[in-house]
Amino acid sequence: MHKDYFEHPHGITTIDAGYVRPGIAAMHMMVEDGRAAFFDTGTSLSLPRVLKVLEVKGLGPESVDYVVPTHVHLDHAGGAGAMMQRFPRARLVIHPRGERHMVDPGKLVAGTIAVYGEAKTRALYGDVVPVPEDRVLVAEEGFQLDLQGRILDFVDTPGHARHHFCIIDRRHRGIFSGDTLGISYRVFDTARGPFLFPTTTPVQFEPDALHHSIDRLMATDPKTIYLTHFGPVEATPQLIDDLRRHLREFVRIGLGAADACADEEREAMLTDQVTDYLLEQARRHGCRLSDREIRAHLAMDAKLNAQGINIWLQRRTPSEG
Repeated sequence: MHKDYFEHPHGITTIDAGYVRPGIAAMHMMVEDGRAAFFDTGTSLSLPRVLKVLEVKGLGPESVDYVVPTHVHLDHAGGAGAMMQRFPRARLVIHPRGERHMVDPGKLVAGTIAVYGEAKTRALYGDVVPVPEDRVLVAEEGFQLDLQGRILDFVDTPGHARHHFCIIDRRHRGIFSGDTLGISYRVFDTARGPFLFPTTTPVQFEPDALHHSIDRLMATDPKTIYLTHFGPVEATPQLIDDLRRHLREFVRIGLGAADACADEEREAMLTDQVTDYLLEQARRHGCRLSDREIRAHLAMDAKLNAQGINIWLQRRTPSEG
C-alpha cells in the first residue's frame, strides 16, 4: 500500500501530491525549530494532504513561513495560491520569470486547457488561485532564505524551464531540484539503485542550458537530491553520469527525427523512440516489470518529453545541431 507521506532525516517530509497516480509528484516539507517551508506545492487538490501532515506533526497553518515552487508548471506550483490562502504568515518565493504567473495564473491555466481541455484540467489541478503580489518574494540568482537559522541558497537553473531555480540546503548537502535533475520513480528502483532520466517537457527545453545547470548543482557536492518526481535519491556520480548520458541520447534521438520525417509526424515518432530508449535502459538497469508495465509508467513522461524535444527542434539554432 502506498503511503501518503514519508519521513526523512534533517526535518524533511516527502508528501505525495496525489497527482495522476501515487508516486508521481511530491511536495517536500522542511521543519526547523517549529517553523515550516514547502518546496513545490502539487495542485490545489493536494492541500488536504499537506494539512494532514502538519496536524500529525503538531503544527498549525500559522507555522508555515515559506511556500517555494521550483518553477511554475502546474504540478509544481498549481497549489501555491491555495496554500497561501490557508497559511496566513507564509511568503511565496518564486523565480523572477515566474512571479507574474503566480500573481495572475490565467495564462498558465489557458495553456493547460489548450493541451488537456477544460474538464481534464479541472480534474487534474482544481482551482489555480492567484497569489497576492504583496506576499511574493522574488528569488534572483544568489538569493538566500533563512528558516530559523537554516540558510537555503537559490540557484538559477534553466534548461527544463527558464523560470526554474533549485534550492540548496548546504548544512545537510541537500538539493530540492524540481525537474532540473530529472525523474526517478520508485517502481524502477533495483539493486543498482534509482533509475533517473531527464524531463524535457514543453516549452522551454534547452539541452545546453540543462547540462550547465546540472554541472552547477553537482559542483555544490550534494549528498541528497529531493526530486519532485519522486522523493529523495542519493547524489552518486554514477546516477548523475546516467542522467547526462540519457540527456545526450534524447538530443541524438531528436536530431535524428528532425531529418527523418515531416514536422506533423515527428512528435509521434519521438514519443515512440523515447519510450523504446527508456524501456531498454530500464531493462539494463535491472527492472523486472513487464514491458507493458514499464510502458504504462513511462507513457505520460515519454509523450511530454517528445513534445519538448520537438519544440526545441523547431527553435534550435544551427550551433545546436
